[in-house]
Amino acid sequence: DTAVADIERLERLSPERPIALDFYRRPGDPANRISLRLLSFGRPLPLSERVPMLENMGLKAINERTYHIEPVCGADTETRRSWLHEMTLERVDSGTIEVSGSAARLEDLLTAVLRGEAENDGFNALVLDTGLAWRDVALARALARYLRQAGIPYSQDYLWTTLVNHADVAARIVQLFHTSFDPRLDASPEARAARGAPLREEIETALADVSSLDEDRILRRFVNLVDAALRTTFYQLDADGRPKGAIAIKYDSAKVEGLPLPRPMYEVFVYSPRVEGVHLRFGHVARGGLRWSDRPQDFRTEVLGLVKAQQVKNAVIVPVGAKGGFVPKHLPAGGSRDAVQAEGIAAYKIFVTALLEITDNLKGGEVVHPLLTVRVDGDDPYLVVAADKGTATFSDIANGLSQDHGFWLDDAFASGGSVGYDHKAMGITARGAWEAVKRHFREIDVDIQTTPITVVGVGDMSGDVFGNGMLLSTALKLVAAFDHRHIFLDPDPDPAASHAERQRLFNLTRSSWADYDPALISPGGGIYPRTAKSIALSEQARAVLGLDKLEATPTEVMSAILKAKADLLWFGGIGTYVRAASETDAQAGDRANDAIRIAARELRVKVVGEGANLGMTQRGRIEAGRAGVRLNTDAIDNSAGVNTSDVEVNIKIALSLPVAEGLLSPPDRAALLGEMTNDVGLLVL
Repeated sequence: DTAVADIERLERLSPERPIALDFYRRPGDPANRISLRLLSFGRPLPLSERVPMLENMGLKAINERTYHIEPVCGADTETRRSWLHEMTLERVDSGTIEVSGSAARLEDLLTAVLRGEAENDGFNALVLDTGLAWRDVALARALARYLRQAGIPYSQDYLWTTLVNHADVAARIVQLFHTSFDPRLDASPEARAARGAPLREEIETALADVSSLDEDRILRRFVNLVDAALRTTFYQLDADGRPKGAIAIKYDSAKVEGLPLPRPMYEVFVYSPRVEGVHLRFGHVARGGLRWSDRPQDFRTEVLGLVKAQQVKNAVIVPVGAKGGFVPKHLPAGGSRDAVQAEGIAAYKIFVTALLEITDNLKGGEVVHPLLTVRVDGDDPYLVVAADKGTATFSDIANGLSQDHGFWLDDAFASGGSVGYDHKAMGITARGAWEAVKRHFREIDVDIQTTPITVVGVGDMSGDVFGNGMLLSTALKLVAAFDHRHIFLDPDPDPAASHAERQRLFNLTRSSWADYDPALISPGGGIYPRTAKSIALSEQARAVLGLDKLEATPTEVMSAILKAKADLLWFGGIGTYVRAASETDAQAGDRANDAIRIAARELRVKVVGEGANLGMTQRGRIEAGRAGVRLNTDAIDNSAGVNTSDVEVNIKIALSLPVAEGLLSPPDRAALLGEMTNDVGLLVL
């Protein structure tokens, strides 16, 4: 019988469905032991791959045998090879295993992990005893991931250990979530409260027996997240009737315990095995970009810092700001730039799709709610995004998703797409910051459009803000700059020749400082990779940098660039590089640049142009201003880009009615938007 069942499973295997498995108990085996038969199509699954998965499910391997199965007939013998892995397993804690209840859930869980639909971590051990399905475990994991972003001072390992140690409480917390948001149940507030009351009593009773104060706090924070949730995509189904891969949960931020100030009105946390992200919104009508973050541990902290500046920038545009960020979790290690970009785009699509799926829509002026979604909050159909670091070219992707979903904003959902205003092509963010820089220099009677000034900066010519900014005057003498790849030193540049070379780099499809013609660099300068162990410094370079040593590390050179005596420090790259002397690097909130960052009192420039967000901390700006440096906040310097997005969205909304009524064709609308480009730019400036 076993052989016949295995043959039937083998015949169903394919490259698309390469795994079949069965948990069962052999006659005579003890209650703490269970067996696994795993059929793998095309390749064997090594122990190093299987064992960690099983251990995270609360099981340990006692015995293992592998059999190679090859058909004896048929033309595709080579391609039909399969392997049978037989394993004897016991519980890690030596407890018993209820096969009748656990086997099917274990099979579903292990299949999901092998397919990449579920993550392989300690949360999976919840399946053994709680009656929770693998999707329920994914929900618990999503709550835990958000707690990490909310700043809970405990590791993910401690969170899952706590849930597994108190599996009965964990199961009731998941059930409490279901009683609140399962769309098959009565969604009235009275019915939800009535269903939840017994569970809350049981949870409180169980918490009274938790001896560890830390574990009590952790469990209560999970309960708090359920109470603060407003809606979720957890129950939504795809076109095939399967649960959607990403889980989005919208929170009332004011109700989430432990969040740092300022607290948004709403935030949406998106979790999937492939990407995590958050969108913070400070009001019903709020706009801001989505950032490709490289800070998996604290991307919410990064986004919160950005949205503070967004709030100020939006004060003269729309009432409040918004900002989002996402972290791709499966970027190919050592992959090519194209491979990394492809995975980033895939993660972005998952993130944006989840945001759309949790948001209300408008049809014919009526609010349409997402299917299979219980809403504790009121109508909320406004969702507008924009480009940010890493997503400058993604607006068309976002608008395509908006159109696929029939979202009412259509291609006004993401500003700056192909039928909109390209910020880099307009150079609008840099032009806005340049107006501020020109004002600072006019106050000291210097016209930087005609008078040569020395500049140091952060960024490179491929970037929007840095690249456009360094082309706005032919009188600039860019003596030093750095980005995430290279350090550029040109102690005494020729303004005209260097401007022409910067223009050439800017016009390239992709460029870096390494593409700069070395023949045009003045004596003593050069271009150096940040990966170098040390950089030999010429007499001219030492004079520019103020360093009295023959060689220095890249980190020392970059710090010296920030401290250099020059007329202008131009921020066009990502990072926080200047803090107040009274602040710690941790308070700056940018660990990647801790080694480079300087105190504001070390600045020796006359003017700072903060074309990029968060180039300095706010206290750092105050300290620099008191020391005589002329500067604004980043919110003022780079507000032109935000304002342009706002104008674009409002124009598109205004034109949506004549387009819908057939009075204006989409091509004519696109032409009209194009004709207004210069007018919009001048209006913003």
